[in-house]
Amino acid sequence: MENIDIIVFVSYCIVILSIGLYVSRDKKGLGKSAEDYFLAGKSLPWWTIGASLIAANISAEQFIGMSGSGFALGLAIATYEWMAAITLLVVGKFFLPIYIEKKIYTIPEFVKKRYSNNLKTILAIFWISLFVFVNLTSVMYLGGKAMDTIFGTGDGSLITTSIIGLGLFALTYSVWGGLSAVAWTDVVQVVILIFGGMLMTGIALSYVTPSGGIMDGLSYVYNAVPERFSMILEKGEIITPDGRDAYFDLPGIAVLIGGMWIANTYYWGFNQYIIQRTFAAKSLREAQKGIAFAAFLKLIIPIFVVLPGIIAYVINLDPTTGELMKVLPEGFTSADGKILNDNAAPWLIKNYIPVGIKGLILAALAAAIVSSLASMLNSTSTIFTMDIYKEIINKNAGDKELVSIGRIVVIVSLFIAMIIAPMFGNLGQVFQAIQEYTGVVSPGILAVFIMGLFYKKATNNAAIWGILLSIPVAMYFKVVP
Repeated sequence: MENIDIIVFVSYCIVILSIGLYVSRDKKGLGKSAEDYFLAGKSLPWWTIGASLIAANISAEQFIGMSGSGFALGLAIATYEWMAAITLLVVGKFFLPIYIEKKIYTIPEFVKKRYSNNLKTILAIFWISLFVFVNLTSVMYLGGKAMDTIFGTGDGSLITTSIIGLGLFALTYSVWGGLSAVAWTDVVQVVILIFGGMLMTGIALSYVTPSGGIMDGLSYVYNAVPERFSMILEKGEIITPDGRDAYFDLPGIAVLIGGMWIANTYYWGFNQYIIQRTFAAKSLREAQKGIAFAAFLKLIIPIFVVLPGIIAYVINLDPTTGELMKVLPEGFTSADGKILNDNAAPWLIKNYIPVGIKGLILAALAAAIVSSLASMLNSTSTIFTMDIYKEIINKNAGDKELVSIGRIVVIVSLFIAMIIAPMFGNLGQVFQAIQEYTGVVSPGILAVFIMGLFYKKATNNAAIWGILLSIPVAMYFKVVP
């Protein structure tokens, strides 16, 4: 890292912290209410909601993990993003009116109003566990891994230090300001993220041809590996670098009309750390416009989260055989010789992004990681405080106590995740792995919510048994075939 890169990166950190702390200030001198802290005083305009939805969504899973899947599978992994745009519109049209009408803080709160307090508590504990032990840890691990590849040698020596740094950065403003600080900093984060991501893709494309042109580079990449631009895979069409048939990761048309709809609807419609910012909208109309804005942004995301992985794949093709080189560059293989697909984007940044620009790209990467961490921390805090603490531990808790508990939960959740994250290990394609195993629990939860929203005869016992039985059934269909 050159001095200019460090200056650019530090400037980004100062700007984000300044905005976060400014928004977090107590304007009235009365302390924050629970609504101020957890729902930003229900004051967010549509463009802040849309930007914050995307900033919360694009984390290390996408920036690093989807580039890794682009390296391994090609553009087909982008179906998650493009189908999400349609899903967002469905959520805005059919789900949001019900949520806004019920004036809820959390998704488990809707479960209480529709089914029972017992089911709400079960799901609240489930989501808190998921956020702390899976989402927070995976984002920090991938972020730390990226920093280790860019700043170090990729041997893992900087992962723990990077995890601590990223976590404390997110904690600095999110713990004090709540959702308001998270949402308003997300506006800046998403601008940096999109601009920096597009810049990285453009620079990488300019390296693959002698002419140095971006469009020439795109044409070269497509002609070199046309099969990796296929959106619906067939058996044997693409073999991943580790010798696996990509069809078994994305089984053609079946995943488009089946499982992907379940995963997307669950994620965008019933995921607290995503949907929470729509609860903070000024009105239903503002929330719906924010959802539509996020859907538009979703259409361009694969350009800078998937395409860089395909470019890295092409750069590492053997010119004589047209196949991936037998010996990949440093940072692409583990000590036991396993190919590290998720190192594609960090490798590009380290080796092809020029001095000065690299600091901006690192800022974009940090923006992706930190904004997601802040959103997950805030939502974990909201669910525990409103659904566990207020409902079970102290039903008479006032605003000041609820906000204090919320801040404590943010700190505790982060430190638990920090301890676990370095142990997360290497999953090869982390984004794909997370999608697959989220798919094990999402069908049952999705069914409970859909029936609760649109079928009045759905009962509490049916909902509980549906969730409990859906997990072993989903595991059977994942593992046994």
